[in-house]
Amino acid sequence: MNKSAVEPEIANGQRTNLSQLNLDSGRTAQWDYTLAFWGLRLWLGARALFVGIQKYAAYKSVAMPLIDPATGQPDASGVMVNVNVKSYALANYAGIPVGLRDKFAHEPLFPKFALVAFDKLLGPAFILTGLMLIIGLGTRVSLLVQGLLFVALTVGLVLIDQNDGVAYLGIHILLVAAAFVLARHNRFAVLKKW
Repeated sequence: MNKSAVEPEIANGQRTNLSQLNLDSGRTAQWDYTLAFWGLRLWLGARALFVGIQKYAAYKSVAMPLIDPATGQPDASGVMVNVNVKSYALANYAGIPVGLRDKFAHEPLFPKFALVAFDKLLGPAFILTGLMLIIGLGTRVSLLVQGLLFVALTVGLVLIDQNDGVAYLGIHILLVAAAFVLARHNRFAVLKKW
């Protein structure tokens, strides 16, 4: 038996196993990227959705009877305690919190019409982009809109010198950028192209 005739068979067999191994690891890597994108997509979507919903929340003080800890019944003396109760309603909407709105109103670089428009659109924009990301409807468009919202919020916080919030929004921008990098691995989307 010729030694040189046996070596190509072993080499070809090893090449076949190596190429199959590379193909399998490539498929695994593709799913890893897909799962990483889903994690970002769901996190950013849920975050935006609930940030938007919170724009419709308000606390109101309600008088309730003091509960006796020993009996679990209302106190016999009739003492009342004020308790803050959170509620959601369209009438509660505040896109920009009142304290920040006053700071923006005194900022000369921030036009009044922009403040009014941003205040009206912020909550609905977050809710819409959050839902779009969660269901995979126009994922790239919703990521772009969220990125623009985070940049606009950053500019606003820089103008009123709220640097802690700027760093926090920078992390969100990084997450949106990471989602854009992984967007080609988007599976199970309603509109994959957008």
